[in-house]
Amino acid sequence: MTVTRLVWDRPEEASAGSKGVREQITFHAGNGCPGLRQRIVRLELGATAGATAFEGDEVLFVLAGRGFLRLEGLEHLLEPQTGAFIRHGETYEIESDGGDPLEVVAVEVPGPPTGVEVGERRVTLRLDDSEAQQATANREFRLVVTPEAGCASLTQFVGYIPTGRAPDHFHTYDEVLYILSGEGILHIGESHEPVSAGACIHFSPRLVHSLENSGAEPMQVLGVFRPAGSPSEAYYPDGTRATY
Repeated sequence: MTVTRLVWDRPEEASAGSKGVREQITFHAGNGCPGLRQRIVRLELGATAGATAFEGDEVLFVLAGRGFLRLEGLEHLLEPQTGAFIRHGETYEIESDGGDPLEVVAVEVPGPPTGVEVGERRVTLRLDDSEAQQATANREFRLVVTPEAGCASLTQFVGYIPTGRAPDHFHTYDEVLYILSGEGILHIGESHEPVSAGACIHFSPRLVHSLENSGAEPMQVLGVFRPAGSPSEAYYPDGTRATY
């Protein structure tokens, strides 16, 4: 499976947890994504959901609503376009505390991190505090959770894709995407699949692809990949470094 779509009104796709909580697991080892597990969690006002990241690190990103992350006895504000980092083995709880449902993308990386130099631990990071950086094909990205923020195992970022199609390319990392806004076409070999906001995409390492923005406005995507690195690192199908 490469693409899955979030549809809250289909009971078979979104399971109920505790009262006021819905969850959809989009990618996991059982559907071809052994290195990353992506979940979309929706909490109604006052609802809480918790977990313990026993097997690896986990990152959150707030799509909508407001609330709190309670982590190891401390409380951290969650608001739209905020990322959060939960270290392996930590116990946490999130609570919706706004008028609109709290919607969060959660991605887990199984296995403990190894051999990566990290900076001072930061639990929450705001997208607006990150400077835009240039990628290939006139694309931009903003980093959220990275090794510099204390997370050795992965990189979380938001990418901005201008109208048009980049040349086919691949990455050496394993990646899951969530389309935040916009519409386009995912090109993989002979497959040309329309995608739009709410679609989730998995790119396995070295999968040649191109995500085309067919709309008038920049497409925004939330990405998480492992091992940690730069979203700008890409290669042409023949293996040469992409410099377009």
